[in-house]
Amino acid sequence: MKIQNKNSGIVYSTESGKLCPECHELAAKCSCRKKQRPPADDGIVRLMRETKGRKGKGVTLIAGVPLNGEALKKLATTLKQKCGSGGSIKEGIIEIQGDHRDTLERELTGLGYIVKQAGG
Repeated sequence: MKIQNKNSGIVYSTESGKLCPECHELAAKCSCRKKQRPPADDGIVRLMRETKGRKGKGVTLIAGVPLNGEALKKLATTLKQKCGSGGSIKEGIIEIQGDHRDTLERELTGLGYIVKQAGG
């Protein structure tokens, strides 16, 4: 079975799953959607609050930190301690449980990063 959108063609197929409406590749392998995200190395650290996929519980996402590996883990640990909250690192994005955008903005600005609050 294939589901088709009149403007963009096939968007779902039971044989392969979700397809990107623009490049018609599998959603997991789509490269055009990834290009729409802001560049990771533009020098701006973005703070976002998100509840999607977390049963209504919010987390603060920190994206665009120009660190990786152990340095990113160390920063995440420091920020979690400042907020008194748990969290994790997924795909280079730090997740802190709860809404701590103001606290994190002060801490990251104090560390010399350019910080913007993104999203709602």
